[in-house]
Amino acid sequence: MIADLQTLGDLSLLAESVELECKLAQGQDGKGEVPKDFWSTYSAMANMHGGVVLLGVREKAGVFSVAGIANVEKVRTDLFNTLNNPGKVSVNLISDADVSALALDGKTVLLVHIPAAARKQKPVYLNGQPLGNTYRRLHEGDRHCDDETVKRMLAEQLEDSRDARILNKFGLQDLEMESLHAYRNAFAVHRLGHPWIDVSDIDFLRLIGGWREHRTSGESGLTAAGLLMFGHWAAISEAFPLYFLDYQERLADQESQTRWLDRVVPDGSWSGNLYDFFRRVIRKLTADLKVPFVLKGDARIDDTPVHQALREALVNMRTIRTAPLCWW
Repeated sequence: MIADLQTLGDLSLLAESVELECKLAQGQDGKGEVPKDFWSTYSAMANMHGGVVLLGVREKAGVFSVAGIANVEKVRTDLFNTLNNPGKVSVNLISDADVSALALDGKTVLLVHIPAAARKQKPVYLNGQPLGNTYRRLHEGDRHCDDETVKRMLAEQLEDSRDARILNKFGLQDLEMESLHAYRNAFAVHRLGHPWIDVSDIDFLRLIGGWREHRTSGESGLTAAGLLMFGHWAAISEAFPLYFLDYQERLADQESQTRWLDRVVPDGSWSGNLYDFFRRVIRKLTADLKVPFVLKGDARIDDTPVHQALREALVNMRTIRTAPLCWW
C-alpha cells in the first residue's frame, strides 16, 4: 500500500502502525527539516522489523493530510549527514534507494524506508550511548528499551555467526515443509506484494537466512537458523543435543501438588521446531484475551497492543533464543 501511495485517496487509507509513522517535518521556517523525534523512530524500527516514515504528512485524530516539504533536498542532506554521524546514530542502515520523494496534491512528501538491523548491528541507539538511548517499536509508538534488553542485544551480537553456519549434510529433507509453508503464508499476508512471496522454497530460505552459500569454500546448505526454525525434531536434536522447548501453565499456588495444568514439549506429536512452538504457545497465551470492536476504515482490528506485547515477550524469552530469520 505505501509503495503505491500516489493520491490523497490512498493517504486516507493509511494508519500509523508498528511499521508506519507520519511526521509533519515543517521546521521553524516552514520549509522542512528532519524532526527531532524522527531519530527515536529510526532506532525503534531498526531494532524491530523495519518500517516506513512519511515526512511532510500531518496526522490529527487518525486523519492524515499532506503538508508537504518545500526544501526536499535540504531535508535529504540533513538526514544523511546525521545518519553518518556516529555521535548521533550508532549505525546508518539507509541508502539513497531507501529515500524517495512523492508528489501528492501538488506537494512533495519524503518517504524514508528504515530496514531492520541485523543482529550484529543491534542495538541501534542514539547519542553515542546505548543505555537510555535505545528504542523499539510497539504498536504505533517508540518505546525506550530498559537496560536489561539493551545488554541482551549487545550479548546476542556474538550469536550471528553461530546461527549462520552451514550444517554439513543437513538439507531440505530435514525440514518440516508444513512449518516452512505456514511461515511463508503468514509472511505473504503481512507483506502483501513483497517480491519474496513468489520465489522457490530454497530461494526464500536463502533470503531469510535459512540457507547459505559460502563464497570462499563453495559449500552450500541449510543453516543452523533454518534447521532450528523449520526442522524435524530428530534432525534438530541430532545437530543440537541440548535443544529443548518447554511451555508450562502452572497454578499460582506454589504449595499445590499439581505440577502443571498444560504443557507443550517436543513429544513426537508435532515437529518440535521453533516456529511451530511459537504458533502453539501464542494461541494458548491469547486464547482468553478480549478483542474490542475497533474499525480502521472498513476493516476490523483484531490485533490489540496486548496481543502484540505477548508475541514480543514470547519471542524474546531468554529460554528461547530464536534464529535470526526475517520476521514481519
